[in-house]
Amino acid sequence: QVQLVESGGGLVQAGGSLRLSCAASGRTLNRYTMGWFRQAPGKERDFVAAISWITDSTYYADSVKGRFTISRDNAKNTVYLQMNTLKPEDTAVYYCAARLRGNYLLPDDYDYWGQGTQVTVSS
Repeated sequence: QVQLVESGGGLVQAGGSLRLSCAASGRTLNRYTMGWFRQAPGKERDFVAAISWITDSTYYADSVKGRFTISRDNAKNTVYLQMNTLKPEDTAVYYCAARLRGNYLLPDDYDYWGQGTQVTVSS
């Protein structure tokens, strides 16, 4: 079992920055791909970014490319999402997730999820 706990969400003005953290416990993540998803009210859960714990490869949704950066700290068993130049359309609950196999874009392919953290960007 893997437990994931997100933190770092909040209210920020457009153009501002936030850094989300996802702390993992239960087992090390050296075989997992870690992903960030977001879900706005009334919408589906969308892929934001992912990082392979094995290869360190990163993947981003087109909507956040160049603004968001996913990274990891092996020693802390933690994944981060640095979000810059935030826009009102980035407002959502952000979820951290872990998967062993499958398509990193698909929420259904993830095995473990955090509880989510709210990000609100005001215009």
